[in-house]
Amino acid sequence: MANRRIEPLKKVLAIDPNDEVAWFGLGKAYMEDENFEEAAKALQQCVTVKPTYSAAYYAWAQSLQKLSRIDECRTVCATGIDVSTKNGDAMVTKNFELLKSSLPTSGSFG
Repeated sequence: MANRRIEPLKKVLAIDPNDEVAWFGLGKAYMEDENFEEAAKALQQCVTVKPTYSAAYYAWAQSLQKLSRIDECRTVCATGIDVSTKNGDAMVTKNFELLKSSLPTSGSFG
């Protein structure tokens, strides 16, 4: 069953496509439904609208991890760590570092 928060959030975004809170809520609702592809899209749009939204970067990175898009996840983690550090969001920075350290190693440096 689809998360009942999805449709109302889509309606808000139809009215105001620059509502970063609605984009974040939509991404989290998709994550709850385990629809990580749509979650990643919504959360990417959230940080496009508000590039300093460190919690959105973290949720986006989590979605990418679930999709096994590890290189993209690493990139989002790196950006998210920069953003959360500049914001003084120590807990978010710590969460990013834990997520990044849990990623499988690949042939590329990361």
